[in-house]
Amino acid sequence: MKPKLLLVDDDEEIRTQMKWALMNDHEVFLAEDRAGALNLFQEHRPPVVLLDLGLPPHPGTPEEGLATLSELLSQDPYAKVIIISGQSEKSTALQAIGAGAYDFLAKPIQVEELRVILRRTFHVAALERDYREMQARVQTDTFEGLLGTSPQMQQVFSAVRKVAGVDAPVLILGESGTGKEIAALAIHKRSQRKDGPFIAINCGAIPENLLESELFGHEKGSFTGAHAQRKGRIESSNGGTLFLDEIGELPLQLQVKLLRFLQEQRIERVGGRQLIQVDTRVIAATNVDLKKATASGAFREDLYYRLAVVVFNLPPLRDRGSDIGLLAHEFLRRNASATGKEGLTFSKDAVKALNAHRWPGNVRELENRVKRAVIMADGKRLTAQDLELESESIGSASLSLKDARENAERDVVRRALRKHSGKIAPAAADLGISRPTLYELMDKLGLGKTEREAKALESTEPSSEADPVRSDTSEK
Repeated sequence: MKPKLLLVDDDEEIRTQMKWALMNDHEVFLAEDRAGALNLFQEHRPPVVLLDLGLPPHPGTPEEGLATLSELLSQDPYAKVIIISGQSEKSTALQAIGAGAYDFLAKPIQVEELRVILRRTFHVAALERDYREMQARVQTDTFEGLLGTSPQMQQVFSAVRKVAGVDAPVLILGESGTGKEIAALAIHKRSQRKDGPFIAINCGAIPENLLESELFGHEKGSFTGAHAQRKGRIESSNGGTLFLDEIGELPLQLQVKLLRFLQEQRIERVGGRQLIQVDTRVIAATNVDLKKATASGAFREDLYYRLAVVVFNLPPLRDRGSDIGLLAHEFLRRNASATGKEGLTFSKDAVKALNAHRWPGNVRELENRVKRAVIMADGKRLTAQDLELESESIGSASLSLKDARENAERDVVRRALRKHSGKIAPAAADLGISRPTLYELMDKLGLGKTEREAKALESTEPSSEADPVRSDTSEK
């Protein structure tokens, strides 16, 4: 469809000429006075208006045209009104621009010049419209803190709606950084317990010797340092929701106590003998495969089935398509506003880098990269370098075969060393090479092993007879 354009001028000849000159590229509507202009504008909502300031009943002064401008903008503040007038005095132009006009042109108008200006104006109007729609979509698609338009996230929103209305335990699965706690909070906010507390605890972040007290509380004097009675997280969540993050890290001893609580809804504080009734809903989350953990004995099977009454997955960011751009722009808006750097945008190379990156840290990584880029950026456009993604997204295209091979070798060697805590002999065995060959390879790849360090390491390791891989010059 042709873009809509409203032309307001009291001269019929000018209206006719302008329509014939512009009708191939635009759907042109014509008005000769303020009333006609306002009626057409309200009916068709054209994004751009060409407005003559000299309108009846006072065509010799700009007052009627300025009044029309004011009423048009009151109907649509985003409309682009270009003033066309024979009154080319600078003061009139400044008055119109000050009143909200987008541009000012003096008669006589050069048609080719006008076409160029209209193309630019319609382009700007389209960009602003797209930006407003995106902002509106961000608000619409923010589901209790979760943001996304992808089919994967729509499934998550649907799951949250369904489980929020029931009081059953929920298990949320997903990689680190995908937003499991935000999803748990969304369930809480939409549940009948929304007025109660939401208590979260990361089971993998608290030392094992303190975790029992954190969960169940303790009585005064129950252990060294217990100077007063203290409620645990479970008891504090009474009437609300308890969120157990990284539940797969919970020690077996505490798995037994948690299972008992889920069965009986009662707890005992550490060092206490009184049974305390607690009414709370439990939501657990993990980034590990609990079914494998139950098979290996690291996680109790009966606890798993108690927790996994309802299970749903949060998708990794790399599988969410256009959500990457949506989230990146929202994080940019928030951080730019917080740091007083409004108006920041992403450059083309930054957009390409954002879409090319695999996001191992998921949404948390994206948010951190954008936040850091906003702080460090000098200009108005964030680049891939600002996001520290340049080498991965752009530089990889010019990577030589030799560099690519060395990068791959370096990655494999590092993994083998990490697997065996830096011990050379077992790492070399995994790699299928001898220890001397591994030392040489580490030196070539710049992994920090000098000959002296190698000998020192060799002296602390099993003798070469115990080395399962024979040293061979053909390996070097």
